[in-house]
Amino acid sequence: MNAIRYIRKEIFDATQVEFAALIGVTQASVSRWERDVSPSLDDMRKIRLAAVQRGIDWDDGWFFQSLEKPTPEAAE
Repeated sequence: MNAIRYIRKEIFDATQVEFAALIGVTQASVSRWERDVSPSLDDMRKIRLAAVQRGIDWDDGWFFQSLEKPTPEAAE
């Protein structure tokens, strides 16, 4: 799972449309970020601000990590 998809799904618990509305971009932008284009620094700031405004304990490191959900096999 790429970083933006992780942030959208696991941190914000939002669809692409909902996430786009929260940060003031199009759904197509969110889709692009999840496929192959990194968000701009300004867009990253918008994401951080949206999180802070919602009381989410934010970590900028999420932007730069490949965040995978652990699989049951990984726990063994």
